[in-house]
Amino acid sequence: MNVLKAVEAKYQKTAVVDVRSGDTVKVHQKIREGNKERVQIFEGLVIRVGRKASLTNTITVRKIASGVGVEKTYLLHSPNVLKVEVTKRSKVRRNYLTYMRALTGKNARLSGVAFDKSINDIHDTAAEAEEEKLKEETEKAAQAEADAKAREAAELEAKAAAALAARGKEASEEE
Repeated sequence: MNVLKAVEAKYQKTAVVDVRSGDTVKVHQKIREGNKERVQIFEGLVIRVGRKASLTNTITVRKIASGVGVEKTYLLHSPNVLKVEVTKRSKVRRNYLTYMRALTGKNARLSGVAFDKSINDIHDTAAEAEEEKLKEETEKAAQAEADAKAREAAELEAKAAAALAARGKEASEEE
């Protein structure tokens, strides 16, 4: 085993979903914005699969968003790709479905094929733990934000009550 294979084995996920061209997939991707992290789901048609047996295994997913075609290429072994779910498998006879870019509406439909949905039952414990950790962090942040708002509202309520009491005193002194 040479050095390159050793390094690749270190970063390669233990199991990835068998994705083919023509599949409709949901890709769960970790997005970091500033100091916040969230999971974004991108659903679309796989128009290209490249280097299946390699660490650099990629898929290109295409969807139409607001009338504009959007394509994203994902490295399947990337730590930012948490999960890939195959929702539909279609009958295609090519690996690169670049002709789908020119098709719109009903012309862009592909005939579905029955498939075993258990291919999605790949459990990557590290990715699942990461997803759970993200959920917990967002829940904690939301709870802290709610607590801060509640404290701020209580302080405003106390100030309003004190102001009303002071105004009531002034009014009674003037009489």
